[in-house]
Amino acid sequence: MDMQTMDMQQMDMQQQQCDIAIIGGGMVGALAAALLAPTGLTIRVVEAKRPTEFSPEQPRDLRVSAISATSVALLEQAGAWDTIQGMRAWPYQRLEAYEWQGFHTEFSAASAGCEYLGYMVENRLIQLGLWQVLAQYPNVILDCPNGLEALRQTEEGTLLTLTHGQPLNTRLVLACDGAESFTRQLAGIGISAWDYGQQCMLISIAADQLESDLTWQQFTPHGPRAFLPLGKDEGCLVWYDQKERIQTLAKLDNEALAEQVAMHFPARMGNFNVLSKGSFALRRRHANQYVKGRVVLLGDAAHTINPLAGQGVNLGFKDVSAIVDLVNQGVAAQLDIGSVARLARYQRRRRPDNLLMQATMDVCYHAFSNDILPLKILRNLSLMAAQHSGPLKTRVMKYAMGL
Repeated sequence: MDMQTMDMQQMDMQQQQCDIAIIGGGMVGALAAALLAPTGLTIRVVEAKRPTEFSPEQPRDLRVSAISATSVALLEQAGAWDTIQGMRAWPYQRLEAYEWQGFHTEFSAASAGCEYLGYMVENRLIQLGLWQVLAQYPNVILDCPNGLEALRQTEEGTLLTLTHGQPLNTRLVLACDGAESFTRQLAGIGISAWDYGQQCMLISIAADQLESDLTWQQFTPHGPRAFLPLGKDEGCLVWYDQKERIQTLAKLDNEALAEQVAMHFPARMGNFNVLSKGSFALRRRHANQYVKGRVVLLGDAAHTINPLAGQGVNLGFKDVSAIVDLVNQGVAAQLDIGSVARLARYQRRRRPDNLLMQATMDVCYHAFSNDILPLKILRNLSLMAAQHSGPLKTRVMKYAMGL
């Protein structure tokens, strides 16, 4: 026996095994693990950074998601929603979109026969709630801090080289490691992408006249201005604008930024103070394929979307629901959960829906991001017509809620 063969045998003996490796333990990866845990399959969640523990006196995080009713149901199914609500989650019942006053579309939970349209929740708190669930399952290992260094696929499985610890052999890899997914790169999956040429600033405020049951968005030729309610006297403003403008605003102190907000946002907040701020670039990405071998992309690793309607995490949760259904079916039928044919069904189910949402957001973005008078008249008339479209408006609202 030659030395190379001996080394390979020693490596095989040192490998660890699991049924499913989830790379990325954020909201999407943690939800996937929590919903798959009851199958009894062995699951390893590989995450680089542990989230900061929650304390009620902490200021609210800037990274907030508008969680749809369907996403809330998935968090309930995972057993995490009560914990998340016990930390911080704020329901909203109305959504309004407009450019000119008097030409608007408003959606309400009451018109859809629902208690709420969704909840505003800090991303970290969703992750923390799910991690508490995962800690209850002996078949789930939260491997943190750790990361992925390399992967090698075979017909039977995938061998992962981790930053720390022994190599890991797994039957299925779920890539949930975000928009810059290293797992996607290692699997050799390309993306189509472009930069919108804009940035988005998030501004946390405290105010005395907030419409706390309403999230609204005003379109301007330079980009939308939006408000997300986070409590009776707290909220988050979202300011889309050209890169140079946002970079200039980011250099202002909170008092000077508040003055700029007062000049450029609708006067709907009363007296307010800026508490914190942050910004990020707007980019659109879509993976050329969602599956390669036994590697499956979910959430931002597969697609990022203009945050215009706050649908990013909800699309990622829909990805989770689809892959969980396929894995559950495979387990029940005692089939290979990582078979090519089974995973291809995931791509067929999720890719068209994600493409539709991306295209819809792009149409809205381009239609409103200009100062051409005929288009301004047409789009405002369209908003007014949508307000009176009856069943069609309800159908659009339910689709956005995931119902």
